[in-house]
Amino acid sequence: MPVRVSVVIRTRNRPDFVQRALDDVAAQKFTDLEVVLVNDGDGGEHLRDIAARSGVNTVRVVDTVEPRGRCRAANLGIRESRGEYVVLHDDDDRWHPEFLLRTVERLDADTGCAGVMTSTAIVLEERDGSAWREIDRVPFWSGMERVSLTELLEINRAVPISFLYRRSVHDAVGWYDESLDAVEDWDFYLRVLPRFPIGFISGPPLAYWVHRPGATQSEANSTLGLQHEHIRDDLTVRDRELTSWVQQNGTGLPLYLAHLQRQTVERLSEQMRTIVRDEVRRIVAEELEARSPLGRRWRRMKRRLIRGGGDS
Repeated sequence: MPVRVSVVIRTRNRPDFVQRALDDVAAQKFTDLEVVLVNDGDGGEHLRDIAARSGVNTVRVVDTVEPRGRCRAANLGIRESRGEYVVLHDDDDRWHPEFLLRTVERLDADTGCAGVMTSTAIVLEERDGSAWREIDRVPFWSGMERVSLTELLEINRAVPISFLYRRSVHDAVGWYDESLDAVEDWDFYLRVLPRFPIGFISGPPLAYWVHRPGATQSEANSTLGLQHEHIRDDLTVRDRELTSWVQQNGTGLPLYLAHLQRQTVERLSEQMRTIVRDEVRRIVAEELEARSPLGRRWRRMKRRLIRGGGDS
């Protein structure tokens, strides 16, 4: 039977995180959902045991033929899903218990939106024995009130754990780009926003993007563990879109903007050099005055004059 929401969890050899993610879904106040658990590694039977013991009524484990990466795992899970709405819940991230309740209510009410994002917090964790302990929580893009294409062109301001959207959006803009190893969510948003608005729920965070700064290899957060891939694929997306622009419009505007950027950087660099040079000169002059005999005499004379003026 169809369900309202499909929660796609993609994982690779991290059964402890999968257990926590399923507990997180089970704690949601909204319950008309299914979980599609994409196993992009070994241990499929172990994951099925975890799914069977979870508090989620419907969990389907989908195995990849071989490890295929984040984007392909996301597409596979969505294609296997049946929900009207879709959300990617990475195995190590978390939600407020009302995340689905409030995002579904918003999408039901605002039929013109492709999806809805929520205010998000970055949760920092460190290992405490066999478990992970939260050590801090900070806002992710504090003060964000809406989803802006202008701001997203600069840098990604959203993460998958914060975004519930209509499954039908893929029919209009395509799937996650499987040629990318990272930034696939940002690339997807850049294709959605020019065609459809995305709503935003501000206020206290409903989504928690979890970081483990000291973790390595499979325990690391994807952003920290795939830093090289993020830098490379960020440039790949920008180059692809710039190429498309140039093919249709020529190089005039990009050349002018590149020249303007270089001039701005050079101007700022020269201003900074001037500020540093003047500050160094001031410090050196003060130091020389403090160390010289004439400087000491002049300071003693000033003190006597001040005292004398006060006595008159």
